[in-house]
Amino acid sequence: MVVSRRASWLVYEFLKWVGIGPWLKLVFRPEVIGAENVPADGAAILASNHLSYADWLFMPLRLPRRVTFVAKAEYFTTPGFKGGLQRLFFEGSGQVPIDREGASAAEGAIISALRVLGDGNLFGIYPEGTRSPDGRLYRGRTGVARLALLSKAPVIPVAVSRTDVIAPPGKRFGRLVRPLVVFGRPLDFSRYEGMENDRFILRAITDEIMYEILRLSGQEYVDVYASDAKKAPKGRAKAA
Repeated sequence: MVVSRRASWLVYEFLKWVGIGPWLKLVFRPEVIGAENVPADGAAILASNHLSYADWLFMPLRLPRRVTFVAKAEYFTTPGFKGGLQRLFFEGSGQVPIDREGASAAEGAIISALRVLGDGNLFGIYPEGTRSPDGRLYRGRTGVARLALLSKAPVIPVAVSRTDVIAPPGKRFGRLVRPLVVFGRPLDFSRYEGMENDRFILRAITDEIMYEILRLSGQEYVDVYASDAKKAPKGRAKAA
């Protein structure tokens, strides 16, 4: 089953404005601050904290534009009619596969993201790389900085709150609360043009983005990668 770009766009519009979107707005009444900071057209990177698997539902909900994320390629390659429906859902819900051909997962994600931004669209990314295990904000990975320099797109810091109460890690459902999404002012890193291979510059840019997310979210910051914190014994993770 071949899924056309027009079909996936129609599914996205249906899910957002007719299917899932209206129910999410009615039940959860998400509060949004700073949506005017997202440009009405042109490429931009939305860099958000990551508390729950529900983040990707609420973050773009009240934006008029589509926000695209990357997802595992396996979600798009299942054969047959069932696989086609699965692919249609993931593409229609605003996700594209990581391009793994001749690249690592990280490089593949960059390639896929550059295609989205190159078409003048919005791309959503979680610099922490994985969900926070305890509600704190963890160290950002430098892929977001490299993407910003390669695409020359502005980075809009985003802070999502209370989604970990709605859908706690390890559980499908939690409590009914009102989520909050805050969009910060766009960050311009054009002063670092051509320095996408300088790891010190990439770290400086990433830390600046994470600081803005921290300022918007009010989370406690931990200078450790979230993936490492998840592997550490509970006592050491809390001490970090």
